[in-house]
Amino acid sequence: MAVTVAAGVPADAAQHVHIAAGEAKAAAGGKYTPKALNAHEYATVRRLTELIIPADDVSGSAVEAGAPEFIDLIAANNEALRTEVVGGLAWLDRAMEKRASGKSFVEAAVGDQTAMLDIIAFRKNETHETSHGIAFFDWMRRLTADAFYTSPIGVKDVGYMGNKGMTKFEVPLSAIKYAVNRSPFKG
Repeated sequence: MAVTVAAGVPADAAQHVHIAAGEAKAAAGGKYTPKALNAHEYATVRRLTELIIPADDVSGSAVEAGAPEFIDLIAANNEALRTEVVGGLAWLDRAMEKRASGKSFVEAAVGDQTAMLDIIAFRKNETHETSHGIAFFDWMRRLTADAFYTSPIGVKDVGYMGNKGMTKFEVPLSAIKYAVNRSPFKG
């Protein structure tokens, strides 16, 4: 059974995508060249992933984890996903142009960008006008999370230390307390 992450990308496949992105970046002298997206679309994906998972005091951002490259490479190898991403990015720009005096998403002020995401981040805001944007942003969040949490930065962020051999296993006291407190049989 393959382990998958948020968007359904198998974890082992995600590792291959990260490796391919790293190789493409290294071959181009350290700067990634998009394979599926044009320069504007790629800049928009970079900004979206940065807003979805920004850097904090614990770890780097989704951009630092390679999420834009990850999304571009998957889109370059999956025509249906490419169509969804490109169409969603076009929708986002048109919707932003209506709200921010003709500016695309990446040209708009940060406050306008986050206000737009506040609308399309929640199904409760779904209308005929926002339905495509909500579906698109749901995919972008999932792809960004997949990219981040399968990268070295994301793995470190969750504290995964790998499989380790043990001479003795002891159940952590916190787990015992949790189980006892949740037990339907407690006195």
